[in-house]
Amino acid sequence: MSFDAFHEEEAVLATGQALLESGDASQLSGAFETLLKDYKKLFKTTKRLVKLSDRNEAQLMEAQARIESHSAELQKAHATLERHAELLEEKVAERTRDLVLSQKKLEKLVELGIALSMEKDPDRLLRSILMGGKEIAQADRATLYVRNEDDTLSFAYMSSNDALPAFKLPLYDEQGQPIHQYVATHVTLTGETVRLDDLYGDTGQFDVSGAKKFDAASGYRTTSMVTVALKAREGRVIGALQLINAINADTGAVEAFDPELVSFVEALGAQGAVALDNLNLIKIQEELFESIIQVLASAIDAKSPYTGGHCLRVPELGKMLAQAACDAKEGPFGAFDMDESDWRAFHLAGWLHDCGKVTTPEYVVDKATKLETIYNRMHEVRTRFEVLRRDAEIAYLQGMLDGKEDPAVLAERRDAAFAQLQDDFAFVAECNVGGEFMSPERVERLKQIAQITWQRYFDDRLGISHAESRRLVGESAPLPATEQLLCDKPEHVVDRSESPISYDPEALGLKIDIPENLYNYGELYNLCIGRGTLTNEERFKINEHIIYTMVMLGELHFPPELQNIAEMAGGHHETMIGTGYPKKLERAQMTLQARMLAIADIFEALTASDRPYKKPKTLSESLRIMSFMRNDQHIDAELFDLFLSQGIYTQYAERFLPPEQIDEVDISKFLSRQES
Repeated sequence: MSFDAFHEEEAVLATGQALLESGDASQLSGAFETLLKDYKKLFKTTKRLVKLSDRNEAQLMEAQARIESHSAELQKAHATLERHAELLEEKVAERTRDLVLSQKKLEKLVELGIALSMEKDPDRLLRSILMGGKEIAQADRATLYVRNEDDTLSFAYMSSNDALPAFKLPLYDEQGQPIHQYVATHVTLTGETVRLDDLYGDTGQFDVSGAKKFDAASGYRTTSMVTVALKAREGRVIGALQLINAINADTGAVEAFDPELVSFVEALGAQGAVALDNLNLIKIQEELFESIIQVLASAIDAKSPYTGGHCLRVPELGKMLAQAACDAKEGPFGAFDMDESDWRAFHLAGWLHDCGKVTTPEYVVDKATKLETIYNRMHEVRTRFEVLRRDAEIAYLQGMLDGKEDPAVLAERRDAAFAQLQDDFAFVAECNVGGEFMSPERVERLKQIAQITWQRYFDDRLGISHAESRRLVGESAPLPATEQLLCDKPEHVVDRSESPISYDPEALGLKIDIPENLYNYGELYNLCIGRGTLTNEERFKINEHIIYTMVMLGELHFPPELQNIAEMAGGHHETMIGTGYPKKLERAQMTLQARMLAIADIFEALTASDRPYKKPKTLSESLRIMSFMRNDQHIDAELFDLFLSQGIYTQYAERFLPPEQIDEVDISKFLSRQES
C-alpha cells in the first residue's frame, strides 16, 4: 500500500483554491480558518520532520563515519590477509618442496634398502652403503669404515679415487681404554652420530688433524662432516659411514649437513648394517655347513686308510671339468654356464657324493682278499691248539712206528703229501687274492680241495660272541669232530633281519635287486667269487652307500638353489643307457653336473694309489679304460672328449699324482670318432 504523508493538506489547498475561484466571500472566512488551522498543524509536523531529519542526518553522518572507519580497517585487514596469504603460499610452497625432497629421499632410502637386502656380495653391499649415503646427504665425499675382530677400524671404501690408507684405527689403547678423541672411533664405540659444521672452527673434543693433513696434502678443504654408526642387531656397531662437505643443490656451495637428511643417512646406515650382518651370518652358516660337510667327508676318508683323499679329490676334479664346460665358446657346451648358486651346489655335491659311506662297514670297503673280514681271533687260537695237539700226536706215533716201515717209503709219502699241500695252499691263496677270473675248472678244484678233512679236538662254541652264538644251528658235534678244509657253514650266513633296510626302495624310485642275506662269510662261497674280492652281499652293501647318500641328502632342508644336490651327488654310478645304479637312469634323465661327477669319480678311482685291491694306473692306462667305458656308454661321450681335449687329466695329474704315474698320452687314440 502506497503512503502519502500530505494528502489532507493537499485536500485543504484544493478546497481553498476552489473558493477563491468561486468568489463566494461568505465562505472564505471559514475556509481560511480551517486552512490556517491545517497550516499550523502542517508547520508543526514539518518542524518535527525537520528535527527528525536533522537527527537522522547526524546519525547517517555518524554511521557513514563509522562505515568509513570500518572500511579503512577492513582494507587494512585485507592487506594484512593478503600478506599472510602470500606468506602462507610461500610457506606451503617451501614445505611442498621439502616434502617432495623428503619423499624423494624416502623413496631413495626404500630403494636402497631393497637393493641392500637383495645384495649377496659383501663388497658391492659396502659400496652401495657408501654411495647411497653420499647421494642422500648430498655430500661431496664419503668414507666407509669397517670394524674388525681385533677391535680396530679399517678403511673399507672411499668415494674418491684416493688409495685406501693401509693403517687401522685402534678402538682401545694399550691399557684397554676406549679412544674417543677421533670421530670415527668415538662413533663406533658409542653408536652416536657426530656432526661438525666447520672442521677449521671449534671441533670440541675431537682431533681432526688427520683430515687437515689430508687437506694440506691433496689441496682439498674439508668443511662440514657427519659420521653415523652402522648399527646391526641389538645396537651392535659394525662400522661407520663418514660424509664430507654437504653441497647446496641450488648454489653448489659447501654448507652444513641438514639434520633431517642426516636422519635418513642414519636409517640407511642401520639398514646397511643389518644387511651386512645378514650376509655375515649367512656366510658363517655357509662356512659352518661346508665345514661340517668337509668333516664328514674327511671322516669317511679317515675311516678307511685306503680311500684317504677321495672325497677331497673328486670335487676338485669335477670343478675342473665344469670350468672347462663353462669356458667352451662353441660345440655342445657353447651355451652352458653356471651361476654362483650352481657352483656352490656342484661344490657341495662333490663333497657329499659319498656321504652314504658312513653306513658301509670299513672291512667291506677295505676288503683286499676274499677271506678277509672282521674275524674272531679265538678261531685262530683254537686252530693253533689243534696244531699243537697234532704235533704231540705225531711225536707219539713216530715213536711207536719207528723202525717198522721202510723210512724211504715214509719219506716219499710224506714229501708227496707236503708237495700236494704246498700246491693246494698256493692255489687257494691265489684264489683268495681275486686277481684271476674264476673259471669253472678253478671252482671245481676249490671244491675238491674243500673235501679234504681234518680233525677238530676243541669246542668251536667256546669264546664266541653272542651274535655268532645266535647263528649256530643244531647241537655241537662230538669231539673229535671231522671238519672240511674249506667249508660253508650255516653260521656263516648273516640274515638280513639283523640289520633291516631302513628306506623304501619304491618311494626313492630305486631299481635294485636286494640280496636275501645281509652277508655270507662262507669260505668256499667267498673263494669262488668270479671277479674281485666282493660277494654279491658285500657289493650290494658298498653300492648301498649311494642309496644312503640320497636318503641323507633328502632329509636335509636345502634352500631352493641347492635342491638338486641330491640328484648330482647320487647319480655318479648311473650310466648313459640305464644300466647303472641305483635308479638305472639314462643320459637324458641326468643333469650335466651329475655326469661330470661320474667321470671325476671314475678317473680318481683309477689313478688312486691308496686302494688295497689294485695297483695305481698311469694316465694312459686310466684314459684307455675310460675310453672303453665311453664306448659302452657308461660315461658321457661329449664330456669325456672335453676332459681329453682341454687337458683336464693333465691339470689333475700335476696336482695329485706322483711323477711315476704321469706318462705320455696320445689323446687321438681315445677321442670319439666325431672329435678325431
